Amino acid sequence: MDQLNASQADWLHYDVMDGNFVPNISFGLPILQAIRKATTKPIDVHLMITQNDAFIQPFKDAGADILTVHFEACTHLHRTIQAIKQAGMKAGVALNPHTPVRVLKDIIADLDLVLIMSVNPGFGGQKFIPQAIQKVKEAKALILESGSSALIEVDGGVGMSNIKSLVEAGADVLVAGNAVYGAADPVAAANELKNA
Repeated sequence: MDQLNASQADWLHYDVMDGNFVPNISFGLPILQAIRKATTKPIDVHLMITQNDAFIQPFKDAGADILTVHFEACTHLHRTIQAIKQAGMKAGVALNPHTPVRVLKDIIADLDLVLIMSVNPGFGGQKFIPQAIQKVKEAKALILESGSSALIEVDGGVGMSNIKSLVEAGADVLVAGNAVYGAADPVAAANELKNA
């Protein structure tokens, strides 16, 4: 946590996987509670789970500032987004690589964040899917057309080789995992990405 706090990173992106929606299992509520005590940076929680509604208030109570759910995992997306906002968090929707941006047309005005997955969710260290750049452009056009104030976030394979293309396409928030934590000096790597 000292490295994260010392870096120029604006947010902490926290992946939650249930072994059901994605084939991996990751961090849960107790670790988030500990992280919340160790940083004042906003915590952006990305739920890759099937039972989203049951965990909205628990993640708020554990310290989440932003809660993002997957379009593909929510049967009643509007209800879920409203519940996230009522709990006092910003609300985001993530799209898997195969899901078109147009599915957000009827919900975009209610969102604070659109997360474009540039890898298939569930595992770190995957190769960036180039089509994500076009999806960022499409999301930006939808946001401008609708008057939404949603930010565009990109997650998966983000690094120095694609960061400028993503920003030029309209991305506001870039999630870097291996590009930071796989580096010899994570603080320097995070700062380099931030200033690219």
